[in-house]
Amino acid sequence: MLTAARLPSFRWVIVALLFSAAAINYIDRQTISVAIPTISKELGLSKTDYASIVNRFLLAYAVMQIVTGRFIDRIGTKRGFTIAIVWWSLANMLTGLGRGVGSFSFFRAMLGVGEAAGYPASFKAIAEWFPKSERSTATGFINAGTGLGAIIAPPLVAALIAAVGWRWAFVATGSLGFIWLIAWRLLYFLPHEHPRLSDAERATMAQVLAENRAGAHEKTPWLHFFRYKEVWGVMLARFVCDGAFYFFVFWLPTYLSDARGMSLAQIGAAAWVPFLAADIGSLSGGWTGSYLIKRGWSVNASRKLVMWIGALLVPAILLITKAQSPYTALLLVGVGMFAIQFKSSSLFAVPADLARSENVAAVWGLSGAAGSLGGMLFTILVGQWAQSGSYGTIFAAASIMHLLSAALVMVLIPRIEALKEG
Repeated sequence: MLTAARLPSFRWVIVALLFSAAAINYIDRQTISVAIPTISKELGLSKTDYASIVNRFLLAYAVMQIVTGRFIDRIGTKRGFTIAIVWWSLANMLTGLGRGVGSFSFFRAMLGVGEAAGYPASFKAIAEWFPKSERSTATGFINAGTGLGAIIAPPLVAALIAAVGWRWAFVATGSLGFIWLIAWRLLYFLPHEHPRLSDAERATMAQVLAENRAGAHEKTPWLHFFRYKEVWGVMLARFVCDGAFYFFVFWLPTYLSDARGMSLAQIGAAAWVPFLAADIGSLSGGWTGSYLIKRGWSVNASRKLVMWIGALLVPAILLITKAQSPYTALLLVGVGMFAIQFKSSSLFAVPADLARSENVAAVWGLSGAAGSLGGMLFTILVGQWAQSGSYGTIFAAASIMHLLSAALVMVLIPRIEALKEG
């Protein structure tokens, strides 16, 4: 049994749980990305058909992040995450029953409904367990979980397809959430209720409670947050940039198959590389933000510096179309993914900087919904461009999205600090 003596910083066990949930989230999400070349050949789906399926997921994901953010705030992190992972795991398993665009769209929309609660619940947990000085590090770990899921998915799903077929691959990846759920139910409690904390960590939790002013305020109606230009700032920043990441998550195997001539086995063996770079970007970005704060930088200055470093590196993806080798192209995708996740480690922490802990999931849900809507619109264009083989246009568009995102943060969030909620 885990004890406080063995784990004096239990909050990092919580991060490990959230990290693994994010990994499972992206394994489930990417199962169709890896399987789609095989599915398309068997069922005759076009690039625009696939774009339509992805957009049903993104639409449901966008709308439900608004709803599930407040839902998590209302019923609590533990119960909310339990419902979410059961829902999305079942939805992923049922995708194996897909027969065409309509059924695949329905099952992936259901996946989006469940997965929409994942990030709001995770960042609410961070707000409940971590002082502001450590939140970007914790955020970096959660973002790294998405990268780990994306690393695992190509070889895992390719192997499952080869062994049992693409339909059973969805069942196998969907079952992972139920295994995770056992640990979640056993280990997650609010800090002041947790039986496994050391005295030292209880002191840290007292600091967190003081920062959050826990219990001092009622939850704020989510429509109230549209009054703040800072909330609009984080929403618009996500709206213009999330599509670039979604492109790599959903379309990288298709790009490697169509434009680079790679087989399913080759994709399974190599497509994880950019997501390893994304993980390194998440962890290094999170560490950099926390290091700067501990060295005396303000939350505002540290968050913005990390965002700009990442944003300025993303345009390296413009070189992909010049690469002669598919493996050189993959390395350049890796540079872009590193940069995107380096930036996201700070951008994703901003809702917890702006809102009180009881409202973090709602504000994060608004920003996530905006990001998914932006990703959905970009995916419509991606489907059209991919159908005509115009991947260079996609990379050119993606290269500027994070620069615009960072600029919006600067204009609309002059200072990243707690909102004066009234």
